[in-house]
Amino acid sequence: MRSHGGHGGRGARGGLSARLKLALSYAGFLAVAGGLLLAVVWAFIFRYVPDNSQGLLGISPNRYLLVHMFAPAAAAAMAFLLVFGLLGGWLLAGRMLAPLARITDAARRAGSGSLSHRVGMTGRRDEFRELSDAFDSMLEQLESHVAEHRRFAANASHELRTPLAISRTLLDVARRDPARDRGEVIERLHAVNARAIELTEALLLLGRGDRADFPREDVDLSLLAEEAAETLLPLAERRGIALDVTGGAARTRGSAELLLRLATNLVQNAVVHNLPAGGTVTVHTEEEDGGTSVLRVENTGRPLPPELVPTLTEPFQRGSARVRTDEHAGAGLGLAIVRSVVRAHGGALDLAPRPAGGLLVTVRLPRTP
Repeated sequence: MRSHGGHGGRGARGGLSARLKLALSYAGFLAVAGGLLLAVVWAFIFRYVPDNSQGLLGISPNRYLLVHMFAPAAAAAMAFLLVFGLLGGWLLAGRMLAPLARITDAARRAGSGSLSHRVGMTGRRDEFRELSDAFDSMLEQLESHVAEHRRFAANASHELRTPLAISRTLLDVARRDPARDRGEVIERLHAVNARAIELTEALLLLGRGDRADFPREDVDLSLLAEEAAETLLPLAERRGIALDVTGGAARTRGSAELLLRLATNLVQNAVVHNLPAGGTVTVHTEEEDGGTSVLRVENTGRPLPPELVPTLTEPFQRGSARVRTDEHAGAGLGLAIVRSVVRAHGGALDLAPRPAGGLLVTVRLPRTP
């Protein structure tokens, strides 16, 4: 039967277990302490006892008699200390290492794929309790990330499957009906493929933002906001939306490409999810006290339920309560990409529904000194 470190005499790799090492350490400490005590007795007591036979009948106490009487008792005491140190050290080490055994068991379960198990250590807050709490916190975050990635993978598969299925259907129809207008089929295939490419690029961008391994440079959020607004101005004009950029410089350090995509996604969402006509979008940048650069995007629109707002940054959540058209329905990755980019830059993202309707999105990033 294989023994595990902390329980048996040898660890999984054939070396001494931590429990046996501690037990041997305790026994060795007691043996050394006993030896030092005997040395003190010899140095400060026996050396002053005369080594001759004086007194009545020549049997008065002397060094020879005391040594021969003391040596067996000292040897027995040393043996007792050694055995007591081994047994006591073994039991004490087992009690001290019991929390580590629980943490090791939780780690093995996590390694086998079970992330719902927790150590759940109670009692006095010591080093083992702190280690247990930190391990439980790590498992909780890991379980949350794994569940999020699984949900994202399932949604991504579904979203990518839809345009592929539509393309196959269009090709099947064109093959079975040669008299069908080929121009119409080609135009629909082009639109479906464009959507699939856009979705794939969004997924790649989302993954790139999550990795946070991009080169960084000094960036001014006000310039990116103006560029995003200039790019989306034709869309806003077609929808009758007034687009305004205000504020001053807001310097930060990061990826100019990712931060431009962040600003573009926020402005595009604000334009698309707005009133049918006569709406407004305000983009504002500034530097706050405390070393923070801020980008705010505020738009008009219908009132948003408070319980809907926290879900808007989840992948493939399109905010069904907001106004949009099929032309710009998107894949539901806009705010998910924004959250990913903000998190990769060490910033904070806040979404708040406006009382009069619409949404206020605030991005805070570390300011460049």
